[in-house]
Amino acid sequence: MKEAELKRLNMMLEIENNLIKNGYNYICGVDEAGRGPLCGPVVASAVILPKGACIEGVNDSKKLSEKKRERLYDDIMSNALAVGIGISDVDIIEKVNILNATKIAMKNAIDNLKISPDYVLIDGNQPIDIQIPFQTVIKGDAKSESIAAASIIAKVTRDRLLIEYDKKYPEYGFAKHKGYGTKIHIEAIKKYGITPIHRKSFCKKFLDEVD
Repeated sequence: MKEAELKRLNMMLEIENNLIKNGYNYICGVDEAGRGPLCGPVVASAVILPKGACIEGVNDSKKLSEKKRERLYDDIMSNALAVGIGISDVDIIEKVNILNATKIAMKNAIDNLKISPDYVLIDGNQPIDIQIPFQTVIKGDAKSESIAAASIIAKVTRDRLLIEYDKKYPEYGFAKHKGYGTKIHIEAIKKYGITPIHRKSFCKKFLDEVD
């Protein structure tokens, strides 16, 4: 591992190392993918890495290419002590709004860990309803290796779901844009309408333009 990469990863382990010094053993990073798209679920991941783990290349998933995310997904799954996934589907998003649906997915991801964490690092500034000590970390996927690892697992998991949806609804191009509001996606909505996986509240303005 190059010196610059090792230095970057050590900086990203600063939060975790301070918590370890304070007696915490199983520190969990939590992040989500899919708050902004027009369709599909919001997916959260919770990841517990071994103490001092340095997985080369781990970073905010948005800064990585799809190829790198896929490789790192395998590296994280191989090295992590535990990984949990939580998914809030479109019905939940429409019922409770995207923010609350994200919190539900995050809580479920933590609940689905095979090891119970004793401290949780949550990306962003929104607390979630858990009975475990936690802190929120704004832009945590660039400051904490655990959160960055969770961001990669969440992103790859969601992307794979959208690739499967693309097989069912090929005219929308889900495999390319992953449900985000690209020009091609919006034009498809106007032409074909929405599918059961579209978020009606997110798409309303595009359907109104057709009317």
